[in-house]
Amino acid sequence: MQGLQGELQAVVDSGAVTWDLARVVADGRTVWKGAAGVSDLSGRRPVDPDGRFRIGSITKTFTATVVLQLVGEGRIRLDAPVETYLPGVVPNGAGISVRQLLNHTSGLFNYNDLPEYVPVDQAGLAEWVRVGRWRTFSAPAIVADATSHAPYFAPGRDFHYSNTNYLLAGMLIERTTGRSWNEEVERRIIRPLGLRDTSMPTTSPLLTGPHAHQYLVLASGPVDATLMNPSLAGAAGAGISTAADLARFQSALLGGGLLRPAELAEMKRTVDTHFGVAYGLGLMRFDVVGCGELWGHLGGIRGNVSYFFGDPAGRRQVVTAGGLYGQVDSSEVFTDLNRAAACG
Repeated sequence: MQGLQGELQAVVDSGAVTWDLARVVADGRTVWKGAAGVSDLSGRRPVDPDGRFRIGSITKTFTATVVLQLVGEGRIRLDAPVETYLPGVVPNGAGISVRQLLNHTSGLFNYNDLPEYVPVDQAGLAEWVRVGRWRTFSAPAIVADATSHAPYFAPGRDFHYSNTNYLLAGMLIERTTGRSWNEEVERRIIRPLGLRDTSMPTTSPLLTGPHAHQYLVLASGPVDATLMNPSLAGAAGAGISTAADLARFQSALLGGGLLRPAELAEMKRTVDTHFGVAYGLGLMRFDVVGCGELWGHLGGIRGNVSYFFGDPAGRRQVVTAGGLYGQVDSSEVFTDLNRAAACG
């Protein structure tokens, strides 16, 4: 494990991130943790490896777990049409199953592909910094906008990662339980597992407790983007957690502490993604040469990237995260760090 600190520093030295952290857990015990870089560019404070960060799409694993718990309770059927639970919400909802939402084979347009939601040019990014990041979004309104665009393909014909699917999964949870997806994640996962540093905010822009800052780099220079209203991401990506909490969640999930064997098996039924991983129901399978089969998810949200994964039995977990900076491809520079942490 001694080489992991060097791997963390190498990611920072690449210019891809201002900070990063990692934790390796085996049989419930932290066997290594570390951090590199600075938690903020102004004060240059060291990074707390136990600090909180925005987990982006790792939120999907929490959301999918709740849906599968409801499947286990007989309240939702995976292969039932979305129209059964959300009548009139999705065009062709009678032809799209709940399963196809969770494994991204619905074909539904990804609202993140629209610049009004996720700007990419300098003018749009500057407007996001000034106004957009404080805006409150409604999941039904976003879904209505996204589904007004043509689908990528007919349901079940291909794979296309779409955050629209998971906004719908959050709406499905609310329609089924009478409580918001946030409340159900809190009630069913966060509290039972004692994830004290994990939250699923609705509109609060705050990132409380120890944390490193995240930045958006504009032509005029870096802007602190730590504070943002997460309602745009919702059940697809609004979560906040720590490396320790994510490791505990992953251990409980794959170890059978959150889902019955039947539902966990469904979660691990994968489809091809065309980008080197297999996708189940809110869970990715990574086949790593020399390391074997790993399960988890990756997350990205403005200024942040995170990864969590572990062995199929829930015995060993690895979590890494970093604050994106510059134009370097983060997936490239995190590859060596993730492989070293996962494979030892």
